[in-house]
Amino acid sequence: MTNDRGHLPADGAAADPEGAGAPGSPEPDGATSPAGEPAAQDAPGEQPGAQEAAAGKRSAVAEALAAAVKAVESGERDAASFFNEPKPASRPRRPAPAPRPPAHPAPAPAASPARAAIPPSAGLVEVLAAGGAPEQLAAPAAQALGEHAAEALREDPWRLLAVPGVRPEQADGFARALLGPECGPGDERRAQALVVWLLERAALAGHTVLEAPALRAELARRAVPDPDEALQAAIAEGAVLVFQEGQDEAAATDDDAEAPVVLLLGLDRYAMAEESLADGLARLANAAPPEDAPGWEQAAAAAPSPSAAELIRAAAACGLVTHSGGEAARAEPAALVTAAAGLGLRACAAAHTEDGRRRLAELGVPEAVTVAGLLSGQEGPGRDEDGSLALDVLVVLDAPQLDVEGAALLVESLADGTRLVLSGDPGVLWSAGPGRVFADLTASRACPSVVSRTPDPGPLGELVSGIGIGELTAVDAPGKEVVIVPVREPAEAVHRTVQLVADSVPRAIGVPATDTQVITPGHGGPAGTRALNAALKERLNPGPGRFGGFDPGDRVAYVPAPGRMVPGTVASADAEGLRLDCGGTPVVVPPDRVAEQVRHGWAVTAHQAAGTRWPAAVVVLPGDAAATLTRAWVYTAFSRGERHLSVVHGVDQALPRAVAEVPATARTTRLLPLLQAQARTAG
Repeated sequence: MTNDRGHLPADGAAADPEGAGAPGSPEPDGATSPAGEPAAQDAPGEQPGAQEAAAGKRSAVAEALAAAVKAVESGERDAASFFNEPKPASRPRRPAPAPRPPAHPAPAPAASPARAAIPPSAGLVEVLAAGGAPEQLAAPAAQALGEHAAEALREDPWRLLAVPGVRPEQADGFARALLGPECGPGDERRAQALVVWLLERAALAGHTVLEAPALRAELARRAVPDPDEALQAAIAEGAVLVFQEGQDEAAATDDDAEAPVVLLLGLDRYAMAEESLADGLARLANAAPPEDAPGWEQAAAAAPSPSAAELIRAAAACGLVTHSGGEAARAEPAALVTAAAGLGLRACAAAHTEDGRRRLAELGVPEAVTVAGLLSGQEGPGRDEDGSLALDVLVVLDAPQLDVEGAALLVESLADGTRLVLSGDPGVLWSAGPGRVFADLTASRACPSVVSRTPDPGPLGELVSGIGIGELTAVDAPGKEVVIVPVREPAEAVHRTVQLVADSVPRAIGVPATDTQVITPGHGGPAGTRALNAALKERLNPGPGRFGGFDPGDRVAYVPAPGRMVPGTVASADAEGLRLDCGGTPVVVPPDRVAEQVRHGWAVTAHQAAGTRWPAAVVVLPGDAAATLTRAWVYTAFSRGERHLSVVHGVDQALPRAVAEVPATARTTRLLPLLQAQARTAG
């Protein structure tokens, strides 16, 4: 668990920054985090035996839960110090062996196939109506609760909380309508549903576990009479897993007083993914380096830079390596992949986005793919007979964007002896999904870490490098590489942003509006992505929005899976769906998926922009965003422009204060202590 301490987001924030609607009202932004960012991907599933292992662990700790809770909450520590925020992660199953695709490059995936829809039954519609819930909730309820959703809701009305967008007060009203006088705040069904809902909501904030006192306080705030009993019941029923942090440290020091036991609770989907990831990383790190090629030292000697040579030598000696650096440092992992391929090894580099893959290809990487394409089998070398990726060396760029679920699936897909290099810029935002994989692995010192000495060039590189160390300094920009535009209110911020994109940047910098990206902190508010996109559409591509709010020529942000954003343009629409052009790749989004997967894309959030760069970027900082800014957010947003950055600045001193004093939003995870415990065990 990290040492960061945070708080759960306010009610409804996980669904939509502008507030939730009635039960079942669709989230306007799809799956989003409290800042309006994409949330984690759905769990691919658990490995065989995971449920049995979880059940054993569950029963063991449940027996001592009451005593542990009392010990932790006996007053030895202030309850306020336990507040944390967790996020989702799941234990993925290694995919079955897949046939190796053709040697020619695989096309980028088209629209994601919709999950098999479960039609709502008449009984489900009836029970929803009896509880006062809108009829449009029937489809998502059937999808969340399965074929027997009606029976499940009659037996336990609070299971309505499992439906995306439903909040506790709405589930309480539904339960009161169904149960009448029998409904009360102390109902154990309500308490268990709230425990799971709180952990899911905390996962949307980036955490994988939550400390027991934080969860207990949240239950008390929601009128649960006995939070301790509610936690015990939830654990005994297997709704959550419980972990005790501090025992390993105490054993290592023989001093229990130095390592107080902290009770952590989490959903097994996320907890098991983190354990699977820790096991897999340790397996790769501890494997003896294969004697697969004799020319590693010669390749290092021929490397284009000292940092590239250091990375090649580190990868030759160890099966797991981290590499940190900025945009210019991407040439170093590219050199490693090229060198490995030259030695006859099966080598591949994977980026977070299609733009990242394109930049790798421009650096001469012989096999450049996206992480999603590699895992799906649509890109890359395919899999061996045992289901492992057919690779000897895998370099993953944009590693900070890996959440625990995606990282666990990736690591489980690698055979023993495969070299894995995780490379990324430590200054950028962490993953949209739960966890802080790259940061925790680097902090654990479980493997060699190579830090690039290659700086990003020019005024933009100088500005971003300063932000990375907590300094916001004025830079000399003779070519107008950096422009600050002060504003007083959100309406002025929107007006100046449209002016910059449509007129100023094309005229002064020579970058057309189609190559300029607007980035703002959130979706809602008077200067969020919704407001900015409406204003930019009116100026750049006016139209009635006859295709579900879109017109041909509209710039869009296509989200095939939560946490992945693909820039595109609307081409047309027909009975099959909305037709997009995503960087030359045609994509068809079915009509029932458009609202979930497509939004206007002239303006996006920093999380959506991570992993992609544009010739010019306009970063909008309205006054109402001051409290949400962090160094990582500013670093990510300011580094999206290749040639030019305009900052529409309305937060006064909040910007330098965030850069200097607020490194990142806190996340609570278990990966770091898990890796440290494995290192102690290995000696």
